[in-house]
Amino acid sequence: MPTITTKDGVEIFYKDWGSGQPIVFSHGWPLSSDDWDAQMMYFVTRGYRVVAHDRRGHGRSAQVADGHDMDHYADDLAALTAHLDLKNALHVGHSTGGGEVVHYIARHGESRVAKAAILSAVPPLMVQTPANPGGLPKSVFDDFQTQLAAGRSAFYRDIAAGPFYGYNRPGAKPLEAVIANWWRQGMMGGAKAHYDGIVAFSQTDFTEDLKKINVPVLVMHGDDDQIVPYADSAPLSAKLLKKGILKTYKGFPHGMPTTHAETINADLLAFFRE
Repeated sequence: MPTITTKDGVEIFYKDWGSGQPIVFSHGWPLSSDDWDAQMMYFVTRGYRVVAHDRRGHGRSAQVADGHDMDHYADDLAALTAHLDLKNALHVGHSTGGGEVVHYIARHGESRVAKAAILSAVPPLMVQTPANPGGLPKSVFDDFQTQLAAGRSAFYRDIAAGPFYGYNRPGAKPLEAVIANWWRQGMMGGAKAHYDGIVAFSQTDFTEDLKKINVPVLVMHGDDDQIVPYADSAPLSAKLLKKGILKTYKGFPHGMPTTHAETINADLLAFFRE
């Protein structure tokens, strides 16, 4: 399996398919690069080079105990792009991966980056604070950690079968294969990484990161997102970005890259070609 080793000794698994302008995909919590199958297959057949990694502690990457924070996530992504010498890259991040992309660009600069897209993404800040009154109470994320520690297999099954894909909505038609694939990806990773990752995605404030970014960023979000509520995320991020473009999807769930792959892929392609 292709891997790189970070400066702190963590082995990171990645996929690197095709040739052409690179698109780098950053996955959500607690998944892996496999969550991008629909996008990677679409773009590799359209003349792009597609790259995706399993975040540290996730998927096939090393299940280390430490470093599960946005600084390390961004640094790992920077190590991968440098190792592959990617230039003029298009970065796409979903959910926690959207935060990873934003922090990477702000922390490591734009010399290798052409554009970015963040989908159902956690920025600017998920947790409720005096400065972010619209955020979710910290108790919501504390409960996530409690449930994970008590038995993540059942917890992950419930997330995938319910709010992640909107399968708990009236008239929804849950797809067992989609639920099982989410659960499979989650259970491949390490419990400690996922536990710490809840703090990383909920408590990291990306406000200043968003303000630093000069490249065009497409902010894509469904207005029925039950994981990262729309009103306190996408519109705020788009306003903070210098070249932010907000695209709102009526009724789309958090997992829209999977449930509505055809629409998402077409809109990403149009943005990349602009």
